[in-house]
Amino acid sequence: MLSLAVGCSSGGDAAEAEGGVPVIAKGSLTTCTHLPYPPFQFERDGKVVGFDVALVDLVAKDLGVEQKIVDTPFENFKTGAFLNSGECDLAAAGMTITDERRENVDFSVPYFDATQALLATRKSRITSLAEVAERKARLGAQSETTGESHAKEKGFDPVAFESSDAVLNGLRTGQVDAVVIDYPVVQSWLKEKRNAAEFVLGASIDTGEQYGISVRKGNGKLLAAVDKVIGEARADGTYDKLYERWIGPLPKRSS
Repeated sequence: MLSLAVGCSSGGDAAEAEGGVPVIAKGSLTTCTHLPYPPFQFERDGKVVGFDVALVDLVAKDLGVEQKIVDTPFENFKTGAFLNSGECDLAAAGMTITDERRENVDFSVPYFDATQALLATRKSRITSLAEVAERKARLGAQSETTGESHAKEKGFDPVAFESSDAVLNGLRTGQVDAVVIDYPVVQSWLKEKRNAAEFVLGASIDTGEQYGISVRKGNGKLLAAVDKVIGEARADGTYDKLYERWIGPLPKRSS
């Protein structure tokens, strides 16, 4: 069972899970995330669910504890603030592994290969970043994400939104004409008829990104436990089942 807290601290002494893995609260694996970010983590019927949630649930089960989720601002994932202050054991938030973030946290083995995508209003007929520039259209992105960084690297000054929901709302209300955001998130949005009618998927932007789960620097025991579970889930088919359930058809593997 999952419990959801907002910006809370355990306030107690560190405990241990199975195998001597340190956790901040007895019987719990406390996960920092940022809601909503479907299909990786979002609320449904009063519970937080999604691909990341299900993957960390496997880690919690292996450690003999239950996952507890803490909703935090996304900028904390760049600095590792909530990990280093002892308010969370790990962070899972559809988060790209970058050298900048590695300076503050330790990352698990990659668990997801990601690309960015351009999503635009059908009215704008924009299909690429080149067209955004040519038409001097308004571009948006979620603040502190690699989508925002990529847009800036390409010379844009994107309108920054606090969450993925805010990005979509900004597109819907005409604050921007197009947005750059993770492709799986766009896939999830376009499953809804209203979104599919209003928006169109433009170019896929392959940035070579991979997602990782982060822990406090030096927390080798927890990192090893996370890596172990990810490896086992890939080997026994559990990963594929979770992928198909929460994200969609598995990508074609090259022979």
